[in-house]
Amino acid sequence: MGLVLIQGSESLLADRAISQIVSANPQSQVVTILASEIEVGVITDNLAPSLFGDQRIVVIKEIQDLDSDCSDEISSYLENQDENLTLLLWHKGGVKGKALVDKVKKAGAKVVAAEAIKKDSDKSEFVRSEFKLLNRKITTGAVQALIDSLGNDLRELSAACSQLASDVALQKTIDENDVAEYQLGRVESTGFDVADAALAGNTPIALINLRNALLTGTDPVLIVSALASSFRTLAKVSGESRTVKSFELAQSLAIAPWQIDKARRQLVGWSDNAMAKAVIAIAAADADIKGAAADPIYALERAIMTVCAAKGSR
Repeated sequence: MGLVLIQGSESLLADRAISQIVSANPQSQVVTILASEIEVGVITDNLAPSLFGDQRIVVIKEIQDLDSDCSDEISSYLENQDENLTLLLWHKGGVKGKALVDKVKKAGAKVVAAEAIKKDSDKSEFVRSEFKLLNRKITTGAVQALIDSLGNDLRELSAACSQLASDVALQKTIDENDVAEYQLGRVESTGFDVADAALAGNTPIALINLRNALLTGTDPVLIVSALASSFRTLAKVSGESRTVKSFELAQSLAIAPWQIDKARRQLVGWSDNAMAKAVIAIAAADADIKGAAADPIYALERAIMTVCAAKGSR
């Protein structure tokens, strides 16, 4: 089916190039391999011809990190390529792994550029192209405002374009005021904002707070930690009589009186069974984020929706 070499360190562009090829071949089986995590033999096994002639796509990311034996496995495949397989190789650039890159190019690979965008003029063109794809118009001032605030992270810049296109009225040209409002809306969300909304059972607000927290650099691990911490407090307080003053409980529970008062307000609608469901979902999200899931952000979103839905259950 083909041989494709993606060159450049910009992960967003590399991921898009991979997604486009995968989307264009919906019947193909897809295998994705990260070079730094594989052992000798894995590449050969995945590139071996299928007994049934299945259409396949094998993606090997960051081939600059392959050791010499694994590089040799790719070199051997290049000499006898499978017509039912598309091999996608991503090289992040630099001299490391250049010998393999040269062999791949010599073998007739289609080369796709994924170089980091550094110049403001190129960033402006990127932003305009994003809005063009979204069928929206944006002023020159708004383009520059986005670049000034988010220009060092292309993935974040793309997410901002998508969000603005979604939030601003369709008939309106997006301007600097819209960008300013977007910035205000995303600055303050933290893991505990997510947790508070989840404890309230407010799914839309919890997911919005999650998105804003992630966009402002909050680590998903800290969000799960905030959720777990909030439920630990809830569990501690749930076993205590409401007739006992919060300041009297503070020392024995090892939490501040204001936290006890807050937990008592949040406890409404949370039965023991409901809390158990939420804690199980949070534990699963913790495992997913630390490596068990292919898409940790999706796993976190799913956990938050499960927590919100648990409130009020018996």
